[in-house]
Amino acid sequence: MTSFGLPPGFVFGTATAAAQIEGGVHEGGRGESIWDAYARTHKNILDASSAAIACDHYHRYAEDFDLLRELGGQAYRMSIAWPRIQPLGRGPANPEGIAFYHRLLDALLDRGIQPWVTIYHWDLPQALQDAGGWQNRDTVDAFADYTRILRDEFGDKVAAWMTVNEPVVHTGVGHAIGRAAPGLMMLGSAFVVAHHLLLAHGNAVRTLRETLSSPVGIVNNHSPVQPATGSDRDARLAVLYDQYHNGQFAGPVLTGRYPPELEEVDGISFEVIHDGDMEIISTPLDFYGVNYYFPTRVGAAPPFYPVPFAPKEFVGVPVTDFGWPVMPASLLRILKQLKAAYPRLPPVYITENGCAYDDGPQGGLQGSGGALQDTRRIDFLEQHLAAVGEAIAAGIDVRGYFHWTLLDNWEWQEGYTKKFGLVRLEPATLERVPRASFHRYAEIIRSAGSPTDTYPS
Repeated sequence: MTSFGLPPGFVFGTATAAAQIEGGVHEGGRGESIWDAYARTHKNILDASSAAIACDHYHRYAEDFDLLRELGGQAYRMSIAWPRIQPLGRGPANPEGIAFYHRLLDALLDRGIQPWVTIYHWDLPQALQDAGGWQNRDTVDAFADYTRILRDEFGDKVAAWMTVNEPVVHTGVGHAIGRAAPGLMMLGSAFVVAHHLLLAHGNAVRTLRETLSSPVGIVNNHSPVQPATGSDRDARLAVLYDQYHNGQFAGPVLTGRYPPELEEVDGISFEVIHDGDMEIISTPLDFYGVNYYFPTRVGAAPPFYPVPFAPKEFVGVPVTDFGWPVMPASLLRILKQLKAAYPRLPPVYITENGCAYDDGPQGGLQGSGGALQDTRRIDFLEQHLAAVGEAIAAGIDVRGYFHWTLLDNWEWQEGYTKKFGLVRLEPATLERVPRASFHRYAEIIRSAGSPTDTYPS
């Protein structure tokens, strides 16, 4: 075993999303995404910013990949922007977009870094949203066509594929409560969005496998849930929320069934499910991506709240700049719960885990390299890697860890106000300044040695 109890061959990487880093939204024939439209209404974004420039990765990807090479990770989780490939979400591929991603993937491979590609990381072309978005079952077919383009163009360069990122967040925050793009407040009726996202996932798995042998998985956000009090009511609400957040997306993929408790939520109806849908959604996977940030404590909702449960604060627990509780033991807990609940659970990769801390210049400079001090992020990283090691020791097949994220980025509705990067992005100049956590992660990766197997087998 290597440090933190991680076995030889364990995959280390970082994770990013196109909409958060690329910029260049008006270049190369790219169309408008739902996030571009959402950001135009400045009240939607905390600092009234947009992703028009983001990290300018569109122009500076080679510089960023040099940082990745310095870091030493074997894999880089990225996404491809749907509106850069199909500006209107349908029709022939945009040649400039195709050429850009060929250059980007080649630049990774030239540096010995394996591309792990997310097909959909929330940047639906606005033209599809105007036609109903994920409420419209036709979007599932459009996604299959988009997947086919990516398969045929990039299949020989991509090490592993992830179909959809965090459908629970895209459904819940973007469509149920309207606090992210596309900004809809559908409440329980957003279940149709969840179902269509999962159906798109299943179709994408099948589309990729028509011609490729590359491993394929999905990325789900998971949060272990506990009741706020010892009351029977809070215990029931915790079970209900657990099935909403975790079971609604793991269950269909891994068992072919939605949790029946979901129908207790007003607006959720299984009538949107067509014959054959669940068989498609539950197409077996090569790996299962787990995004973990924090656990959830649930109690009764206040009067006039749209759902029966509401999150409650953890008392006496350190928090990130997002207010998220730092509880690494909960990562071990959710992995154990997944293994116990789903006998078909394939090999697991931690596809996102990270923390928002602005430990910038106020921390001073450390060492001759001038790295920004970053003690809290280093502690977070080490504690969560130790939790992964404990999960492996407990018999859970965890094969890799992708830290969120390489660079401070455009953090969706939070704009540039939350700093997740191992590398600080100077707001005025876009200069990249590695933090001490970057160098600590590089040390951990070096201490692990060379991987013997980069992919799930």
